[in-house]
Amino acid sequence: MRAGFAELQGSGGASLDAVMAAVGSLEDAPYFNAGKGAALARDGSIELDAAVMDGATRRAGAVAGVTTVKNPIRAARLVMDRSRHVMLIGPAADAFARQHGAEIVDPAYFHTEQRWRMLQEELRKAAGEPSVHAESRCGTVGCVALDARGNLAAGTSTGGMTGKLPGRVGDTPIIGGGTLADNASCAVSATGDGEYFIRAVAAHDIAALVEYRGLSVAEAVRIVIHEKIKPAGGEGGAIVLDRRGSLAMTYSSEGMYRGYVTRSGQTRVMIYRAESGE
Repeated sequence: MRAGFAELQGSGGASLDAVMAAVGSLEDAPYFNAGKGAALARDGSIELDAAVMDGATRRAGAVAGVTTVKNPIRAARLVMDRSRHVMLIGPAADAFARQHGAEIVDPAYFHTEQRWRMLQEELRKAAGEPSVHAESRCGTVGCVALDARGNLAAGTSTGGMTGKLPGRVGDTPIIGGGTLADNASCAVSATGDGEYFIRAVAAHDIAALVEYRGLSVAEAVRIVIHEKIKPAGGEGGAIVLDRRGSLAMTYSSEGMYRGYVTRSGQTRVMIYRAESGE
């Protein structure tokens, strides 16, 4: 949060730059399922997804299945700024990012012992073997931001599901699935069971409820998370922000690591409902 807020306080003060800084700092931390410390696929590999969207222009960029870009959110921004496309995938996305100056690392950089233990636990469960209680780690990272010009932006980054099939892509890089920003409605970044968020076109549905039905962001995200995705069998949450600065952070899981920083620089970090009054 502080990295993003510093960008908003800078000379440019653009929401898009704030999102990039915030998500990039979380990708660099080994505690989250994004960048270093990301979840491992069934074969032990790491494939990273990310997306970013500018609410003022509706320009967007995304990457899926990258393996060597240190900060996938940076690669997503490069797709948006340096190509006519919205999404690039796999080795071609890595090559594009490298060509345009993104920092490249050996895939071993992303691996952590905690995620390796989590994969072994998942494989044991799949084989019907008893659990050994692998250490739990935090999930997908995302950020929504509003700048002084009234422009919104959203960004999301993930390693996907522990034990996923190689090549699986979740909702994070899908514009309108797990990521969306539009000044006409709101900015959305989601986390959870990606397949359900894709089927629900969750981020777009939240924004549509705000724009076309005039719902508050709190009511719109509640409907999508609790009345659509949860009854279908999916779990997760989303952070949503509109141009008036109204913020909602709604989830159906036991808790969701989340936080915000106000215009004056006050910060708050939460995990469970009891801490936020939600």
